Amino acid sequence: CPKVNYFMKFTDLKSGAYYTETVRWAVASGITNGVDEKHFNPDATCTRAQIVSFLYRYAKANVKVTDNPFADVKAGTYYYDAVFWAVVNGVTGGKTETTFVPAETCNRAQVVSFLYRYMVK
Repeated sequence: CPKVNYFMKFTDLKSGAYYTETVRWAVASGITNGVDEKHFNPDATCTRAQIVSFLYRYAKANVKVTDNPFADVKAGTYYYDAVFWAVVNGVTGGKTETTFVPAETCNRAQVVSFLYRYMVK
């Protein structure tokens, strides 16, 4: 992870923890932010919506949604464009033809599958 000079206000990050510099890089790069102004919540699990949003922001992607097949992905949500970018680019699909299930948590295998599909696209 490249070192970045970025001050974080998160009180729940431990100095010297394996993740501190990667969190600093991700926040400075605009990939993620905290769960609120003072907390990152490093031990929380991630949802499908969060993972595709991280990748979408990392890719600095832009997508125009013209046809939304997912009843559970509403316009105006932080993950709306990211979901369709991920589907169009083969990173992941919906859980069914009409649902994405954005709040479902991801296990490690799912996360590395998303990463792999993004990297080999």
